[in-house]
Amino acid sequence: MSADAALIDRFLEMMAAERGAARNTLNAYRTDLLAASEAIGGLEAADGERLARLAGLWADLTASTVARKVSALRGFYAFLQDEGFRADNPASALPRPAQRRPLPKILSGADIDRIFAVIADRLAVAHPAPHDLRLSAMIELLYGSGLRASELVALPRRALAGDRPFLILRGKGGKERMVPISDRARAAVAHWSALVPADALWLFPSGKSHLSRIRLYQMVKALAAAAGIAPERVSPHVLRHAFATHLLEGGADLRALQTMLGHADIGTTQIYTHVESARLVALVNSRHPLVDLKPRAS
Repeated sequence: MSADAALIDRFLEMMAAERGAARNTLNAYRTDLLAASEAIGGLEAADGERLARLAGLWADLTASTVARKVSALRGFYAFLQDEGFRADNPASALPRPAQRRPLPKILSGADIDRIFAVIADRLAVAHPAPHDLRLSAMIELLYGSGLRASELVALPRRALAGDRPFLILRGKGGKERMVPISDRARAAVAHWSALVPADALWLFPSGKSHLSRIRLYQMVKALAAAAGIAPERVSPHVLRHAFATHLLEGGADLRALQTMLGHADIGTTQIYTHVESARLVALVNSRHPLVDLKPRAS
């Protein structure tokens, strides 16, 4: 279990740095993961059959407790896969307790305006700092295209070729998707690209590799603080949520949004419809063909 313990520590470090997980959450996840490791004889090499045994061990627990344990294990195996410790993810064998999907954190249009106002002020000088040009390109891509943090930092140097207004991304599960890129984002990337060495492999290089997700999270939270927004409210993933929510508010088609976000299941995309309920009711009341028909006399 010592190997598991080391990997669990790395996973929890990521949770703290990238997602701002609270200490209580980290402690609960550590307890859950270590207990599961002991129960099935190790997590790192466990297959679906071994993970399925946990359902019986959790039979007497409340749905909320099981949901937390499953969340810890799903996150852990996704981390192992993302970091290359496993080629597969056996978490599909875990039980699926009936729980409501939590609503995503949402930034208002005013919040987004404040974030971009900070960037605009930093660029409104004769010679903007390179790190501000880089930040501008990253935020434009996160909010303007809904990229995942891992997708953004790993963009190849020539991901945006010429005047092509879209990216071809390989997301979760190795699936490719086309992501439209706004004129603003292409302009921001062009300004930053001029400073990236021509022989660099990555659009956002750092040392011998690319910028890390942890560093990206730190930069986004520092930007939020500069904009007068509580840092815990903002992360790359929250900007992705804002992209989806604000597109939907503007009338985007749910299927098109599913494609842009790279969701395999439209049920995942439908979580964003919570922001649309009032607008959709008003739309039905004002645009439905029966609106102009007078009700029948009783």
